[in-house]
Amino acid sequence: MSVAKVTEIIASSTKSFDDAVNQGVKRADKTLKDVKSVWIKEQKAMVEGGKVSEYRVTMKVAFILKD
Repeated sequence: MSVAKVTEIIASSTKSFDDAVNQGVKRADKTLKDVKSVWIKEQKAMVEGGKVSEYRVTMKVAFILKD
């Protein structure tokens, strides 16, 4: 039997929403071992000078708790 925990993180990128998700997963995997899934809760874009300057995602990350 496995037990999972879910934590919420925010990640950003100057490239795209997809890159923000990938950066968030990559960083979460360094601290949270055995990451199994992510759920994108929210997407935001920051605007400067009429152009998108940063993409942000709020995501829930599920990982398995070890004994």
